[in-house]
Amino acid sequence: MISEREQAELRSVAHALADAARIATLRHFRKAGLTAETKEDTHFDPVTIADKECEAAMRAILAERRPQDGILGEEMGSKPSDSGLIWVLDPIDGTRGYLSGTPTWGVLIALSDETGPVYGLIDQPFIAERFEGGFGQAEVNGPLGRMPLKTRAARPLSEAILFTTFPEIGTTTEAAAFKRVAQHSRLVRYGTDCYAYALVAAGQIDLVIEAGLQAYDVQAPIAVIKAAGGVVTDWQGRPAHQGGQILAAANATLHAEAMALLNPAP
Repeated sequence: MISEREQAELRSVAHALADAARIATLRHFRKAGLTAETKEDTHFDPVTIADKECEAAMRAILAERRPQDGILGEEMGSKPSDSGLIWVLDPIDGTRGYLSGTPTWGVLIALSDETGPVYGLIDQPFIAERFEGGFGQAEVNGPLGRMPLKTRAARPLSEAILFTTFPEIGTTTEAAAFKRVAQHSRLVRYGTDCYAYALVAAGQIDLVIEAGLQAYDVQAPIAVIKAAGGVVTDWQGRPAHQGGQILAAANATLHAEAMALLNPAP
């Protein structure tokens, strides 16, 4: 059990990480000459100097303020925990969008214990918008001010807005399952990476369905959406904090309707 005093300290550290990440990422965003390496041979999976500098900046703060905690970062691997707490960091979720100059990438910061994420931030540095969930908090602070986060009320899937990052989602089987849900939805949109999860928490959209994700892609969004009243599982309704298939829904009613289409009866 994390005491209220420690919760306040952990929130302070998380915001310090996000503040440092804003500086590191904006240093290179929309700058001429920004290039990317690819981490995969079979497809373009970019990483930039901004990804690396951002994670390094966050790790430096953790080394000073929380050396007892573990770290799981996309670019620099794992550090074991002596406290039972692990910081899960994605320095730029949506590097393709970052390279393209779009403002829908984000910095993901989660704090997890043995049960999964207990607190998370989704931060969009360029528009200075930060979504926070956990430890009794569920709010967004950005250009429109500070407001509570609350997911949308239940509605039929036929009235729902569905997001995913890539039209060619996952495997052929996974793509077919996604299409079944998409065909029943009112509106389907693509390409916003972690920002789609923030929009679920903010009550703007209803569903995000994805596949092939990693723990650092999902742990902060899980914490934020759950704090706002939503549901996040894998496609079978199981815990999703280790990544893989993700079904994020504004409420349990829509979650159940989407999951039935993802897993049709024989």
